[in-house]
Amino acid sequence: MNALDEVVETVSSLIRFDTSNTGELETTRGEEACAKWVQARLEDVGYETEYVESGQPGRGNVFATIKGANPKRGTLLVHGHLDVVPAEPADWSVHPFSGAVEDGYVWGRGAVDMKDMCGIMLALARQLKSTGTVPPRDITFAFLADEEAGGTWGSHWLVEHRPDLFAGVTEAVGEVGGFSLTVDTPSGDKKRLYLVETAEKSMCWMRLTAKARAGHGSFVHEDNAVTLLSEAVAKLGRHKFPLVLTDTVIAFLRALDRESTIDIDLDGPDLEGQLAKIGGLARIVGATLRDTANPTMLRAGYKANVIPQTAEAVIDCRVLPGRQAAFERELDELLGPDIEREWITKLDSYETQFDGDLVDAMNDAILAFDAEGKTVPYMLSGGTDAKAFAKLGIRCFGFAPLQLPEELDFAALFHGVDERVPVESLLFGTKVFEHFLMNS
Repeated sequence: MNALDEVVETVSSLIRFDTSNTGELETTRGEEACAKWVQARLEDVGYETEYVESGQPGRGNVFATIKGANPKRGTLLVHGHLDVVPAEPADWSVHPFSGAVEDGYVWGRGAVDMKDMCGIMLALARQLKSTGTVPPRDITFAFLADEEAGGTWGSHWLVEHRPDLFAGVTEAVGEVGGFSLTVDTPSGDKKRLYLVETAEKSMCWMRLTAKARAGHGSFVHEDNAVTLLSEAVAKLGRHKFPLVLTDTVIAFLRALDRESTIDIDLDGPDLEGQLAKIGGLARIVGATLRDTANPTMLRAGYKANVIPQTAEAVIDCRVLPGRQAAFERELDELLGPDIEREWITKLDSYETQFDGDLVDAMNDAILAFDAEGKTVPYMLSGGTDAKAFAKLGIRCFGFAPLQLPEELDFAALFHGVDERVPVESLLFGTKVFEHFLMNS
């Protein structure tokens, strides 16, 4: 059995499971069916698997471990999530849950977030087991639920309630890393940098509440909860938090300055403008230069002629490593005493060094199939299941290798319309990841 022969169909099959995660149990669907399909594919080649429902019915997670040559080494956790964000079929060129293979792409919701990597994981796990291949260390493959709603009923539940599933794990590899960024070099050539995620901002969803006296809509009201909240939300939404360069971001910017024709002045007045030259990816990288607080939801009132007693807003806050206390002080100064705030979700930031044997194995795997490629560290502006595993002391990286066409706006595909992954990128990623696993 060869993973290259089945990875495209595997990704397509995974996409055909509608695993849309709305954040609400009654409208989230498909995780159990998809997880049990993965479980059957693993058991078909001889794995002993464990299917775990993480705290809610249907929130399916599947684990399988292949034994390595050196049982004294720590286990490598390779993890991917099976849930996806919802998609509106009317907005798409193809049906988002068709898994169509057309024009050199596999199309559908989850194609890059992250059923592409889940497909690579599953195809390689099957190849290793069916061919009797023994990797250098134990590898646990984990296919998880609920990542798109913060992992409350997925990775975080598992870490809290089933830490035994991660016993012996020392390092983990997951999503949103290992993809290529093509740059012009000072010598006039093209070069691909492969971005390995070594850091994530925190994911903190905050509820703001304003309270005032309720009353009739026809009266004069100097104290109005909707007005108080609206002013606070507008002020916060327009606020620009200070530029802070973390170790990971500095390392990425220096690599970009060294390897490309983009001149990066770390002390210059227009660092964000310089970053814009890397194209669509600047939306991700640019968001790692400072904290952000984006208003996303508003709720107030129940009748047009009634002044409500309370008004609420939800703010999506993403905070740089080491900045949480300063960020919260700045929030309180901006919001003032009339606005109450509370965390709905509060998942810490994460950062590790770009060094060690596992990083060397990533770089060697890239070089084996792209002789001019180079791995560089970067910080993800969003969050992944790594936040949960880091709580167990596991060292986490994002490495789902894809060699991408230069013209493809990869960042726009995450949660976007017409999400798709190039077939050639999947084949490249499968070869690279196999090399990585066999030398990790």
